[in-house]
Amino acid sequence: MVDLLIKRLCHSAQRVGQHSSQRHNESRFEIARQSKLSHHKASIQPKNLPQQHILRVGQPTSHTHPHLVGRGEITYGITREEYALRRLRLIEAISKVPHHNDEHHVIILAGVPRRYMIDKIPYLFRQDTDMLYLSGCQETDCVLVMHTLPGKQRPTHKSIMFTPTFDPGQEMWDGPRTGPCGAVDVWGVDEGLPITDLYRYLTALDSDLLSPKLWYHFQAPTHPEVHKRLHNWLQERQGSVESPKGFIHALRVIKSEAEVELMRRTCRISGESIAATMKATRAPISEHELFAKVDFECRTRGAEHLAYPPVVAGGTRANIIHYINNNQIVEPGELVLMDAGSECGGYSGDVTRTWPVSGSFKAAQRDVYEAVLDVQQHIINALNDRPTLDQLFAIMCEQLGKNLQELCILPSSFSDSQLSRAAYGFCPHHVSHYLGMDVHDTPLLPRKGSIPAHAVVTVEPGIYISQTHTGVPSRYLGVGVRLEDDVLITDSGVEVLSSSCPSHPDDVEEIVGADFK
Repeated sequence: MVDLLIKRLCHSAQRVGQHSSQRHNESRFEIARQSKLSHHKASIQPKNLPQQHILRVGQPTSHTHPHLVGRGEITYGITREEYALRRLRLIEAISKVPHHNDEHHVIILAGVPRRYMIDKIPYLFRQDTDMLYLSGCQETDCVLVMHTLPGKQRPTHKSIMFTPTFDPGQEMWDGPRTGPCGAVDVWGVDEGLPITDLYRYLTALDSDLLSPKLWYHFQAPTHPEVHKRLHNWLQERQGSVESPKGFIHALRVIKSEAEVELMRRTCRISGESIAATMKATRAPISEHELFAKVDFECRTRGAEHLAYPPVVAGGTRANIIHYINNNQIVEPGELVLMDAGSECGGYSGDVTRTWPVSGSFKAAQRDVYEAVLDVQQHIINALNDRPTLDQLFAIMCEQLGKNLQELCILPSSFSDSQLSRAAYGFCPHHVSHYLGMDVHDTPLLPRKGSIPAHAVVTVEPGIYISQTHTGVPSRYLGVGVRLEDDVLITDSGVEVLSSSCPSHPDDVEEIVGADFK
């Protein structure tokens, strides 16, 4: 069912982009710095929001942050029309499910609460991405409810945002937030209601729509307190509950024109930031310093923060695939592997490079590096044929096995099938995943389905040879290399979004330490 939905969405992807803002370039930040902000603020105050509530919004708007959010946008680069279209497409997709197309539907999406690392000290807030995709809401403790309407009414569905009510004491600690009266203006929904009315509203809706089909991700609830309230309500009503996440992921994987521009931006920033880190590398250097450098470069280029804890693995630690301690010294002559990406406007980059901290590859290091680069190029070329993610993995194993054989790491007597199986021992992870609002995006999509147009995927082969690897020439022991780029599938081919960071070994050697040359 999800595969069929993806195919239908491929034909309609252009429709979303037609409703999207075309202003997705760096001039927005320059305009803010030059500063015509007073005129801008005066011209874009929400028309329907009472004056006493204009400054009491809990997330950036075109009024409060014109350097980040343009007129007509809810979040950076995404318009209120696009958010409304996303909700409509979800309702349409769910309504077409066999055996449910004559029913009414209620979809419940809860945002996440504020979480605390220690007493009263909160973690950086990051909204549930399905909630963010459908509403643009970047505030805590909100619930989005969408439901069909009885009869042949137009519009055919309604969206309600349930939010906490005004609490001056809490706002003194956490800052202002959008209340129910501001929900329509800030998020473009049809109505805003207090979160305390959620149970009453759902109970009335259940009666009005004659026990509608309920869609709610109860398997892994995003908000424990909201889930507790919903659990009691679910116990009282008839009918089954299903998760809408598969349908939402089928929508999210296909990027609109506005999303493509956001992906171009975040992947470019990710690549540029790693390149700048290469230029600032001089051996010996601590992994922690390289971590700080790439974080700084991402933020100064416009990213909100890094999309995930980066891997900065020097020497043999590059063979620890998810090494994030980042607290050792990278010595002269060693390689460092950096896996990092920026998050900009709610969209993530994911780039990996490996480089010699002294500025030049040793012969064995370059052999392994070129073997990985060759595999990556094979996979990027294969993307032109729209394979499945599993097929990309098979291509990686096949080509990686051949390259390892040429390096005398695998025996010359091995058959093609033996080489593929043996290659997995040197790269025991998938070579590709979807990329978007999350780094490992839309994980519910089947890996056996063809990659659709307007999707973004990673291509990240690696070779990991530990010091204890048996049967490997000693010159290769301890060498770990991974290369990762972000690739957009277009209607006519592919576009490497992270090309701002060099990957050819000659280019890498040229820029490493360039700040000190």
